[in-house]
Amino acid sequence: MRMAAAFCNLNPGSGLKKLNECFLHQSYMTRYYLDSERSSYFLCNGRKLLHSTYRRQLEVRKGHQSQWVYLVSKSDSSGTCNEEEKEDGVSRATLIWRAVKLPMYSVALVPLTVGSAAAYFQTGICSARRFFVLLASSVLVITWLNLSNDVYDFDTGADKNKKESVVNLVGIRTGTLIAAYSLLALGFVGLTWASMEAGSIRSIMLLACSIICGYIYQSPPFRLSYQGLGEPLCFAAFGPFASTAFYLLQGSTRKMNHLPISGTILSASILVGITTTLILFCSHFHQVEGDKAVGKMSPLVRLGTRRGSKAVKVAVIALYVLAFALGLIKALPLTSILLCAFTLPMGKVFVKYVEDNHKDNQKIFMAKYYCVRFHALFGAALAAGLVVARMIGERYVPRLILF
Repeated sequence: MRMAAAFCNLNPGSGLKKLNECFLHQSYMTRYYLDSERSSYFLCNGRKLLHSTYRRQLEVRKGHQSQWVYLVSKSDSSGTCNEEEKEDGVSRATLIWRAVKLPMYSVALVPLTVGSAAAYFQTGICSARRFFVLLASSVLVITWLNLSNDVYDFDTGADKNKKESVVNLVGIRTGTLIAAYSLLALGFVGLTWASMEAGSIRSIMLLACSIICGYIYQSPPFRLSYQGLGEPLCFAAFGPFASTAFYLLQGSTRKMNHLPISGTILSASILVGITTTLILFCSHFHQVEGDKAVGKMSPLVRLGTRRGSKAVKVAVIALYVLAFALGLIKALPLTSILLCAFTLPMGKVFVKYVEDNHKDNQKIFMAKYYCVRFHALFGAALAAGLVVARMIGERYVPRLILF
């Protein structure tokens, strides 16, 4: 009975409540344990993620820093290169172009063109095939002159600071000299062939004199350019000798090989000699100090750049005065004088450039190229005037006729 009463006195609600509380506590503890495990898992993963992110940031920063250091060093090196290029003043491509001296080969073209025009004016004869053979041969001879001049100036130290020197660029002295004399031999073969075809012994003798002038101008033991005689030799070589020889070659045939040396060709050759000599004179403006250091007493070393610029002006004025005087005495046709007068603006530009920049070594370097343009333009005008004079029937033969 007591047991039944005790059993009956139990409150089912309170028992269930306690049981529920027990289950709830157990589930809570389970959830807490699971949550703690999950949180610790996420915490560990979060820490790993944070560490990996931090490492990546460090790597990125290091990469940026190394990139920055590379760019800085690159800019420094490029700045150094730019400073070196600025110090040198010109690029290697420009130095090669200057070493080639392509515009300078007008000194081969102008005497040939004027001589051929004078022959056409005198005789009405001109051979195109012979013209191009003579042009190619003359270019080979001028190349010998330029290359051998670089070699001999290298030997004396005159081209020590001349970066556009062929020997300084290629670094081969003997090979350059061998190439130079090989080209001279080929050029002389072409000139000899043209002289034999024309049957003119006088022409090959005059051309030989022109080459001899080039040799004693620069080559040992003569080196007459070091005595200030380069300009007179240049005048003789390209003026009376070369221009007259080309005139004889173009106006002679095997049937008529005794063409007289008239006042027309002598007058024209003198004008050509003056403009060619001006090119040589102007090429020394930027080399005065170097020439003086090795004892090369060129006219510009003796005069100085200021008086040298005045000498250029006087020479150009004298050139036009002489041309007009030769026209007045009818040594040259009137058409040549009129066409030469149209070159006055170019002559004025050339003279002004020299006068304005004779103290600036960087700018005065271009003076010889201004002179080359003037030389080519004046020579073309002179030759064109001779051709036009023949075409319009002006066949005046000057009184002065020599052998």
